[in-house]
Amino acid sequence: MSISASLVKELRERTGLGMMECKKALVETDGDVELAIENLRKSGQAKAAKKAGRIAAEGAVVAHIGEGIAVLVEINSETDFVARDDNFQKFANTVAERCLNLQIDNVAQLSEAKFAENEAATVEEARQALVQKIGENIQIRRIELLKGSVLGSYVHNQKIGVVVTLDGGNGDLAKDVAMHVAATNPMVVSPDQVSAAVLDKEREIFTDQARQSGKPDAVIEKMINGRLKKFLSEVSLVDQDFIKNPEQKVSDLLKAGSARVDSFIRFEVGEGIEKEEVDFAAEVAAVAR
Repeated sequence: MSISASLVKELRERTGLGMMECKKALVETDGDVELAIENLRKSGQAKAAKKAGRIAAEGAVVAHIGEGIAVLVEINSETDFVARDDNFQKFANTVAERCLNLQIDNVAQLSEAKFAENEAATVEEARQALVQKIGENIQIRRIELLKGSVLGSYVHNQKIGVVVTLDGGNGDLAKDVAMHVAATNPMVVSPDQVSAAVLDKEREIFTDQARQSGKPDAVIEKMINGRLKKFLSEVSLVDQDFIKNPEQKVSDLLKAGSARVDSFIRFEVGEGIEKEEVDFAAEVAAVAR
């Protein structure tokens, strides 16, 4: 029978499983949601699904470089302890290898891919098995591929990962630039890449600040332009002081290596995820009542 999108949505909301798993379960039960949930519980998938709603804001960033292509992957767990577990580490590295080999940068597409060349299990099935084994919610959050002739990567304590591609230079220079990006988190490669919307917002803020000084309009305009120039130098990679040698600009480092930065990717574990604040004192008090 044809399975409606609303049925898949209902099962997904009730189990936390992926759309493909929900659709497959509903096909097997001719659209019977309750029977599908029962079957999923029997197979152990529902056990993993129960953990799917828990916030996973820890984890690891993994970078892998191949021939002319690199990948950056963020995989989340609930605790940093699990992120350092050997099983988690093996899973994360295998996922990164599969993304690189299959050139996949879409989590949904990756989930349906084989976890290993000679295995029947998919990446999603391997993830669910790991959830059951470790006992925490584990999610593949994002993947990004970067292509180029000269690639370099740097990962800091598994928490911040960067991949850089250069036009010219070599892998060592690309790695140095990646390390710098990890440390300073630039917004763009060069000032001309800052969007008009961002510039307008910063100009608005600087204008309000400058007017509070009570100085003449001509002076205020100079103050605004000066602050905008400073802002652009702070958020642009090439205008920053090189982290390993503050006496040198990144642009000078690149010039010395006969290179320029084409692009970069930077992932930081958990960025943008609203972490749950736990008030342990309140929890204890509530239990004691």
